[in-house]
Amino acid sequence: MNNSTPVGANDTASPKVSILLPTYNERDNIIRLIDAIDNHLPDISHEILVIDDDSPDQTWQLVAAKTETCPHVRLIHRTTERGLTSAYNRGIDESQGDVLVWMDCDFSHPPEKIPEMISLLSDQVHAVVASRYKSGGQDMRGSLLSLPVFLSWFLSEMTIRVLGINIRDVTSGFIAIDRQALRSIKGLRGDYGEYFIDLVYRVIQNGYNIIEIPYNCVPRQYGESKTATNIWGFICRGVKYLRTVGLLKLLKN
Repeated sequence: MNNSTPVGANDTASPKVSILLPTYNERDNIIRLIDAIDNHLPDISHEILVIDDDSPDQTWQLVAAKTETCPHVRLIHRTTERGLTSAYNRGIDESQGDVLVWMDCDFSHPPEKIPEMISLLSDQVHAVVASRYKSGGQDMRGSLLSLPVFLSWFLSEMTIRVLGINIRDVTSGFIAIDRQALRSIKGLRGDYGEYFIDLVYRVIQNGYNIIEIPYNCVPRQYGESKTATNIWGFICRGVKYLRTVGLLKLLKN
């Protein structure tokens, strides 16, 4: 039995773009983010799916109220499922757009980048990744000496060299992708941010083209970060990232 509850429905024709927002304790950000996305997509048919893992701060209640006046906003309130990757998979399964966009909900990923990302998709470009490491982009959460910034950079540099791909920010988590390319990998794999390495690599291996555009990653202003906050947490997550790269390398060979 599935105890998660979808709320809200799109009463118009299927939207062109589906935007997926996974949430856990984001009540200070989520409505502001929904409004910002709408403001930047005034002429693009879109739906916004919020996949909430039964947030103790009742993020889902705010979104449920929002759906009453905004029919293009849909809530998936999950009470028995947990995890970032499974949330995205659920959102992908229930979304209706030909193009999917997903991003973090803490404004580290700027919603104003979404129109540019969508506009670059074509018959030759099947996915667009917003990148901290593309020329013109920057990770503004701290200097390269800070642990989260350094490890993100190191993982990307290592993955590029081990797997031989041309995407510099393999842990971005901010992407616009057409459904055909996404369908080719038959679901996201992983637990947390390592899913993005797996996604990018397999999409490229299946013959689809991905490009990057720069963006500035800024620190969270409201709420608590879901990123590991101590060395042990970084080690535990880092092992998963390294395992993913290693397994993909074995498959490549």
